[in-house]
Amino acid sequence: MAGFAPDADQIAALFTDASGQFRFARWSRPIVPVIFGAAEESLPPLKGAIETVVMASGHKMSDSDADLGANLMIFFLRDWQELAEVQNMDQLVPDLDNLLPRLQAADADQYRFFRFESDNSIRAGFVFLRMTGGLAKMSAADLGLEQTLKSMLLWSPGAFAESSALARDAESGQGLLRPDLAALVNAAYDPVLPSYSEDPSLALRLAARAARFYN
Repeated sequence: MAGFAPDADQIAALFTDASGQFRFARWSRPIVPVIFGAAEESLPPLKGAIETVVMASGHKMSDSDADLGANLMIFFLRDWQELAEVQNMDQLVPDLDNLLPRLQAADADQYRFFRFESDNSIRAGFVFLRMTGGLAKMSAADLGLEQTLKSMLLWSPGAFAESSALARDAESGQGLLRPDLAALVNAAYDPVLPSYSEDPSLALRLAARAARFYN
């Protein structure tokens, strides 16, 4: 795998918020995705990309979640106001009435949140994509790779603020997972590691496992 293995400090930064709080969480149950609002022709590359990321992590997918039916829900929107028009969406999205004005004021193009198990591992993920600007120009496969990667772990809010989650194949131009992030996500799903942690020293263990992909 080309590239450089992320070191412990780089990894810790990906899970540390602006207040200095380190929080790491991964999924403990198989991922069952469902996609809303995407064009029919986009569904196969989206689903293929989701499967690619989950399999690369060493985690599992399933056809159904016993409690939720689907547990990774991805919504494609033209405008944030569409959320207010979906029946019962206020029961799904916390504080929807206050959230929508904030997203509109920030001209945000994506929003995601998680629900958690009793042990604080990820139970379900919800991804909302307003298809405008850069997102609208991305291929379905690239969107699927990027959004699934961002949904595999509880990254810090600023984890991808200055760099993309994807690399680009020099010959084909096809989007690829960044090797350092692919190695990190695979390391994060090592069953020996905890599914949730607030201990920054976990970054050292993640770095050691990620480095194996470069040997």
